[in-house]
Amino acid sequence: MRIIAGDRKGLQLKSLKGNDTRPTSDKVKESVFNRIGPFFNGGIAVELFGGSGALSLEALSRGIDEAFIFEKNRAACEVIRENVAKCHYEQQVHIQQTDARNAVKFLSGKGKLVDYLFVDPPYAEVAFYEIAQAMVDEALLAKHAVIICEHAKETELVAAFGPFQLQKCNVYGNIAISIYEK
Repeated sequence: MRIIAGDRKGLQLKSLKGNDTRPTSDKVKESVFNRIGPFFNGGIAVELFGGSGALSLEALSRGIDEAFIFEKNRAACEVIRENVAKCHYEQQVHIQQTDARNAVKFLSGKGKLVDYLFVDPPYAEVAFYEIAQAMVDEALLAKHAVIICEHAKETELVAAFGPFQLQKCNVYGNIAISIYEK
């Protein structure tokens, strides 16, 4: 797993060994960023269920200003910290070792709007996609925000999170990426 493009292109990232996390493959990551970017002029990314932090680090490498990563697994948070340090993004990344359901409350107090929301929960936990709706309900997403959900290809997500409509759902082997925009 590596950073695919941008100012940190080629840097190798670590991931947690075992089945506690499921890193997004480079192929899928490249496809996602080609669709939503591929490069950015600032903005804020939020990654729910951070795993290795690879999606946020890719976004930063491509021009995002700041990222908030939520991950409850302590060992995964250590991997994220190592990856952040390797990329020299300590000032731009805010790691929260907490359940992703706490993201709404945490971000509500920050006064910042999210431009890119990455939602990649354990596939069996379909209810976690409701966090995206909660973020919409709390007006935490910018008008031009993009919601990116990774899920099992068999899982059919909702057609919309408030005004954010499903624009595209691509399948890559056993996984699917659903992208929502206004």
